[in-house]
Amino acid sequence: MSAERAEVPAVDPHAKLEHAFIQEYLERRGYTPETLRTLSELEATAVMRQASLYASGRLTEVESRAHLVDDLHHGVPRA
Repeated sequence: MSAERAEVPAVDPHAKLEHAFIQEYLERRGYTPETLRTLSELEATAVMRQASLYASGRLTEVESRAHLVDDLHHGVPRA
């Protein structure tokens, strides 16, 4: 048996949701893939940075709500 292991990239379970939040951010601000291409590299980077921060915040909100629901259904262990 070989000691080598095939390296398989990890799949982020939230990747699709993150992408959807980024798209939501861009659409709400009137951006499309075409309009982003018309911006300077500096402007496009700034917009995408803001979109990423927005998506990160929304993912945190989703995870927090999931934990809350889990705690409500299964009880919170007492310290």
